[in-house]
Amino acid sequence: MTANVKSSQASVMTQWDGGVRIATEASGPGTIVHGAEDVAAGSRTHILARLQTEGEVRLSQDGRSALVPVGSLVLYDTARPFKLASSAQQKAHVLAMPRAVLRLDESTLRNVTATVIAGDGDVPLAALTALAVRLVEELAATDPALREYSARAAADAIGCAVTQYVSCCMEARQPRQLLWERITAAIQDRLGDPDLTPQAIADHHHISVRYLQVLFQQQGTTVNAWVRSRRLEAAGRDLARPDAQRRSVAAVAAKWGFTNTSHFSRAFREAFGTSPMKWRTANSPQAVR
Repeated sequence: MTANVKSSQASVMTQWDGGVRIATEASGPGTIVHGAEDVAAGSRTHILARLQTEGEVRLSQDGRSALVPVGSLVLYDTARPFKLASSAQQKAHVLAMPRAVLRLDESTLRNVTATVIAGDGDVPLAALTALAVRLVEELAATDPALREYSARAAADAIGCAVTQYVSCCMEARQPRQLLWERITAAIQDRLGDPDLTPQAIADHHHISVRYLQVLFQQQGTTVNAWVRSRRLEAAGRDLARPDAQRRSVAAVAAKWGFTNTSHFSRAFREAFGTSPMKWRTANSPQAVR
């Protein structure tokens, strides 16, 4: 994993055959940003599973933000930008796994990033999560000859835990969750509309703006932040297309609902760690060969 680190950080990486890697990450107060250049330079094939062992961090990806306390397990994807922020010393084990280990389609996987995997009363999930955590914790003390097998076992346990989480927790959704999903699906269809305001969204779904805000707060975000994040992702995909050089940054910004190019450029840099023009260049066919 590569990233723009805005703090003091020490990282020890070990790799085994089979593509499973583990890192012990320790850092002081600061921010770790996996931005545009990191996404372009990386293989984009691995999912990161983070076991927080000391302190806590806030992980942001895919429009969500999750506080990750000690003992928690959370996933994030190297194929898209993410940010880790800590206000004090923190330490974690990070397992990098090939996407196939999780046995999830891309849509489902996108829905579990930046989400703390917790049992919430489900006994099989609690057992699987505890097993995954224990295996990761013991990797450093495992006999070197057995580490490859232990790493694969930990990855398999994490994959099983996430699959169980999707089955027991995500699919047993409450009415508020279902409404939030309908609203976000409708927003996706109107991302290019510059008049897509919280009031317009609430009116379309016959609810109050306050209730709309509550729905998004329960997902760890706000209406405006979620819409902006989806627009920026869409713009990022457009700017990474092979024919992107034929389009101006202003045209792409306008297509996805940004009426002010300067504002778009600032928001894009904050989200991706680079300017729209540099992102377009980094993802051009010549740059990725």
